[in-house]
Amino acid sequence: MSKLKTIYLAIIFLFLYAPIGVLIAQSFNASRYRGHWTGFTLDWYASLFEMESVLDALSNTISIGILSALIATILALITCLALRDVSKKWRAMFMSVANIPILNADIVTGISLMLLFLGLGMKLGYGSILLAHIVFNVPYVMLCIMPTLIALDKSFYEAALDLGASPFKAFTSVVLPELRQSIFAGFLLAFTMSADDFIITYFTRGAGVDTLPTEIYSELKLGIHPEMYALSTLVFFIVLIFVVLFAMNRKKLSEEMLQ
Repeated sequence: MSKLKTIYLAIIFLFLYAPIGVLIAQSFNASRYRGHWTGFTLDWYASLFEMESVLDALSNTISIGILSALIATILALITCLALRDVSKKWRAMFMSVANIPILNADIVTGISLMLLFLGLGMKLGYGSILLAHIVFNVPYVMLCIMPTLIALDKSFYEAALDLGASPFKAFTSVVLPELRQSIFAGFLLAFTMSADDFIITYFTRGAGVDTLPTEIYSELKLGIHPEMYALSTLVFFIVLIFVVLFAMNRKKLSEEMLQ
């Protein structure tokens, strides 16, 4: 039975990651033609970093990802702190409402944000993408922080106040260290979601502003070039690194909560 389970899991993983494996292999293929292997090369990666549009998209992806993750983490932390002191009924209701953007279709979120920005007279571009990413990242960060915050013993914070610490000092010395892993996990998840997003970014970007997913789409409309295989491979590994860091952080957080 255990062998059958192993074989089954192997088939599932092969089904999920075989296409990505083919993509990675093609990014090192010296031939420009798909399905025809002529040798190993790094030329496509070298020519990729000579494309100015790709470098601009990479810069936008990193800067928007970091800024949106940072701002979303701060907003989510403040919101969770505020929700902790309300009744369970109202907290559950607010969390349900806050989770709607997660369950909502990305195309609905993207179109609604685009209409909102245009209705406010905002020019679509870098700023609109950043705001859109903050909006859909906040609920994900809240899901990371809220369970840990609820599980904290409030008496430690109150004891710090009784010992003469100011509310800010008590928070930074007692509460914040306990939330560190959850905050870091939320930040990593937010950055990953931002870097990987295509649909919402596509509807809220302006002319001449691209992130890596939208840049890949724009290039593919002109034809599939080997440089796009290389770019897609880099995006996959960047996201994979953040997913692994997120998983390691969540595992460490779970171990600390069980102690």
